[in-house]
Amino acid sequence: MTADQVKGKGFRGALNYNLEKVSQGKAEILDTSFTGVNEKSIMEEVRMVRMLRPNLAKYFYHTSLNFPPDENLGNEQMNIIANEYLNNMGFDRNQYMIFRHYDAEHPHLHLLVNRIGYDGSLVSDSKDYQRSEAILRKLEKQYDLTEVISSKQAQERAMTKNELEMMKRTDAPSTKMKLQVLLKEVLSKQPATEQFISQLEAKGIDVRFNQASTGFVSGISYGFEGMQFKGQHLGNAYKWSSVKNSISYEQERDRAAVHQANLRTAAGQSATGADTDGRTIKIAQRHRRGQKTADGDPLTESQGPGRLQERISKADNRHKLSATATGNTGNGNRLSDQNDGGQYGTNKTRQQQDRQQVADQGVPDRGFISDLLGTDHSNSDMADPALTPNRRRKRKKKRGLSM
Repeated sequence: MTADQVKGKGFRGALNYNLEKVSQGKAEILDTSFTGVNEKSIMEEVRMVRMLRPNLAKYFYHTSLNFPPDENLGNEQMNIIANEYLNNMGFDRNQYMIFRHYDAEHPHLHLLVNRIGYDGSLVSDSKDYQRSEAILRKLEKQYDLTEVISSKQAQERAMTKNELEMMKRTDAPSTKMKLQVLLKEVLSKQPATEQFISQLEAKGIDVRFNQASTGFVSGISYGFEGMQFKGQHLGNAYKWSSVKNSISYEQERDRAAVHQANLRTAAGQSATGADTDGRTIKIAQRHRRGQKTADGDPLTESQGPGRLQERISKADNRHKLSATATGNTGNGNRLSDQNDGGQYGTNKTRQQQDRQQVADQGVPDRGFISDLLGTDHSNSDMADPALTPNRRRKRKKKRGLSM
């Protein structure tokens, strides 16, 4: 048995859908807490309960319980199972309707519920998918139903409805399915790490490892046919925790091979514009071209993004100090020669001024923003913040006398 859950803002749409199925003879009502079974009366009762939580947007809960085709239970037993499911999910003081549908190849129920209780309480949706799956496994054992393997135990993720429909239209497997087949084929040979990477790349699969600066790997993802898949999205068999046990992997021995694979993947995605991690790409490109970091040191493989950022910050601080010294002394050229080589300090100051002008142009109304922030000091006050109000008045008076 499986369950598809939906939470939304409106009760009416799902209600009309199910009532229409009933009028067409494709569904029937098994149970309800409402006094009437027409749209107007049901929505009026829903409105009255909603008044207890007027600011709650997603108050509607809708789930379908799906049984295998050969598990055609009677209405009474299906109603009992549906009520057990709702009670275990916490909907024991809530408005609900249970419909049985006959418009599919497998028996299934539709459950419509108001998350707001009669007492104004609200059923939490925290971890509702995990809770739902646990309840389904419990009900399968309790009522001797066909047991479905849980998502945690599943080695491969099953096809989604959209993938199944696309496969019917194109008569071809989805990208995810093709990737699963290729990965399974490579993993079945239990290769060493380098072989694992090279064999995947030979099949057009880019591998990216979530590798820390210590060399520790905590995750893996795959790029195939222009799409990116995390290991866990393909199934437990393709998560790093499973993959590392299926191949011959040692952290220290394979550290460089994993790092090089990440660089190749970043470089390939940079060329196609498919990667969003610009920082990793730039590091890979600098390494290939033999460029240097901001403070003149060569960029080595051991320098990750964090180390690179630290070096850039230090270099930038040194340049700022040089620029400040150039602006506050009468011998700016001499300081520039000592600290930055020739005219670098002067050029740096000019660049900062140019950037500041561009930044000023980007603010729509600086005066208006200043008013909002309460800035009401004159320019002369801001230039000499150490003066007290009394000393400032004396200075103004003195200036008036001298004039």
